[in-house]
Amino acid sequence: MTARRAVLILGLTTLVGAVLTGGSRAQEPRSPGLYNTAKQKLLDGKPVVGGTIYTSDPNIYCAMAGAGFDFLWIEMQHSPLTYSEVAKMIRACPEAPAIPFIRVPDATEGDIQKAADIGALGIIVPMVSTVKKAEAAVRYAKYPPDGQRSQGGGQYRVLYEGDYRRTANENILVVVMIENLEGVEVVDQIAAVPGVVAVFAASGDLGSFSGWARDDPRYEAMIDKVKTATLAAGKTLGGPFSWHDREGFRLFQASSDAGLIRSGARVLLETMKGEYEY
Repeated sequence: MTARRAVLILGLTTLVGAVLTGGSRAQEPRSPGLYNTAKQKLLDGKPVVGGTIYTSDPNIYCAMAGAGFDFLWIEMQHSPLTYSEVAKMIRACPEAPAIPFIRVPDATEGDIQKAADIGALGIIVPMVSTVKKAEAAVRYAKYPPDGQRSQGGGQYRVLYEGDYRRTANENILVVVMIENLEGVEVVDQIAAVPGVVAVFAASGDLGSFSGWARDDPRYEAMIDKVKTATLAAGKTLGGPFSWHDREGFRLFQASSDAGLIRSGARVLLETMKGEYEY
C-alpha cells in the first residue's frame, strides 16, 4: 500500500467516524454554567470558525458537526429550511462538538423564539441597520430580566444539561450582521447594544448595497469603520473565512456543505491521478 493511499484511507475513516458519532461535545472543556464552547473560546480570546449548512440532511449536518468546526451556521435566511427540519438535524447528533447557530430570517419574536427553542445557542440576525433591530434581537433571545423570551416547550430540554432556564442567557450568543450603508452609519451604536456579542461585516452585501468593489478604498473604509466600532465596544468582530488573517477578526463563516463536498471530492480524486483511469 502506498503512503498516499494510506493517508487517503485514514482520512476517509475519520470522516466516516464523524458521520456515525458526530464527535463528542463532552470532550470540550467547560466553565461552570457555560456549555456554548464557541462562546467560551471567544471569551478566551480565540477565533471560531463555522461551516455553513443549507441542506436538511441530518447525515450531512452531523458529518460537518463532527468535522472540527466550532459552530455550524445553519442558513434559514437564504434557504427553504423549516424549523421542523432544523430541529431534527440538531437532535440527530446532540453531542457533536460544533455548536448550532441559526441565521434567522429576521429579528422577529417568532423566528428567534423558535430558533432558541429547537436548540440554537447562536442567533445570527441579518440586515441590522438600526439600534432598534439589534435591541429586538437581544430582547427575543433572552429570558427575563435580560429580555422577553417566553418560557415554553422545546427540545432544548433534552439537549442541554442542568437548569436551562437559569443558564440560557449566558450561553446564547447574539450576532448582528452589518450589510448596508445604513448599518455602517450607526455601527458604533449597534455594537454598543448590551447583549450583542459579535458584529459581522457581511463582505458580499456591503459591496452589493454600496456598489463598491472590494478593492475600492471606499469599501475598505466601510470595513475599517465596522472594525473600529466593534472593537471599541469590546465586542467580537466577524467576517468571511477568507478574512481569517485580517487583524481583529475572530468569528468566521466558512464554506457551505455543497462547497465542502465538492472540494473534498476533488482532493480525493486528485490523489488517484496517474494510478487509475476514470
